Amino acid sequence: MPILILADHDNATLKPATAHAVSAAAKLGSDIHLLVAGRNAAPVAEQAAKLAGVAKVLLADDAAYEHALAEPVAALLVSIASGYSHVLAAATSVGKNVLPRVAALLDVAMISDITAVVSADTFERPIYAGNAIATVQSSDPVKVVTVRTTAFEAAAAANSAPVESVAAVADPALSSFVSAELSKSERPELTAARIVISGGRGMQSGDNFHLLEVIADKLGAAVGASRAAVDAGFVPNDYQVGQTGKIVAPELYVAVGISGAIQHLAGMKDSKVIVAINKDEEAPIFQVADYGLVADLFKALPELQQAV
Repeated sequence: MPILILADHDNATLKPATAHAVSAAAKLGSDIHLLVAGRNAAPVAEQAAKLAGVAKVLLADDAAYEHALAEPVAALLVSIASGYSHVLAAATSVGKNVLPRVAALLDVAMISDITAVVSADTFERPIYAGNAIATVQSSDPVKVVTVRTTAFEAAAAANSAPVESVAAVADPALSSFVSAELSKSERPELTAARIVISGGRGMQSGDNFHLLEVIADKLGAAVGASRAAVDAGFVPNDYQVGQTGKIVAPELYVAVGISGAIQHLAGMKDSKVIVAINKDEEAPIFQVADYGLVADLFKALPELQQAV
């Protein structure tokens, strides 16, 4: 049976996370169908059709799906799920919002945040903030799975799959869209950036984050933060990297004034190269860092800024 993937998008652009979910699905060895549910989302379907390994794109174009509300999108997925062995989505805010509802409606287990595919019914996922890996097996007729995108390479855009329209289903009308307040930045999105520079409690105040922002602008990097910095009000919640924040795996991760609590490490330890700057040489962050600098960040950051 084929595999169905829920595409993550904004009705104009396919989010990069979907390409990682396609790579995970490819390891299951069946035909991959990609569902684009949105409004005026034909451009997204065209982009999705280019992903390597996708056999077909299903386009459900209706006003009910414009804002990716969990209830109408879940109802759509449930209506077609019986024809599939697996229903997948990237473990983004959309995937985490929709797929648990799908699993509940199908009365099957929810398999969250997988990092490896062992077989068609067996997967690996991190537990205890990534300190252990659980191997989970499901006998459910339909496996509902979210994919940790940092664990899989993105599928290449080297394909030309057909696009088919699917009819909308009745909206359960359990929720309605009121408004959205989205942060805007000229910097890359945190989860998609090649370079991330993050600050922790050691930054001492939100005003001091400008030291990171200047360097980030020079490097074309995104700015992140530890939960301690977010809880202290230094920066907004959408900066948070960690177990309860965003999971990132950039080519370069620079941790500044971050002690390295286990919850933070769970969100960035898959980064290709990790650099830590901290005045405490006993800080746990140095245990995972490829390069460590024991120094006062308020002296080191201006020097780094001049160097780059």
